[in-house]
Amino acid sequence: MNKRVCPQPQEWNLLWKKLPDKQQKGVGWNPALPLILGAWHDTPAMLKIARFREHIEWANSHGAIEEIDRYLRDLTEEQWHHVGD
Repeated sequence: MNKRVCPQPQEWNLLWKKLPDKQQKGVGWNPALPLILGAWHDTPAMLKIARFREHIEWANSHGAIEEIDRYLRDLTEEQWHHVGD
């Protein structure tokens, strides 16, 4: 098991930018922003996993899963955040 949590912040932000049909809602976004920048160090792995999963589900329900799948498969292991990092 590789213990992957989510992509590293820069890669996760690029993934989020690839998601189609994003909508700004008040001061937030749908889907929600990746847990990077100020949220990165204060967010437990399980919440990062849940947010990353939301992004994958968004890609799937908005016709972008193939593009996101290719993007994620091209990431090196160093471009992933792992449990214990």
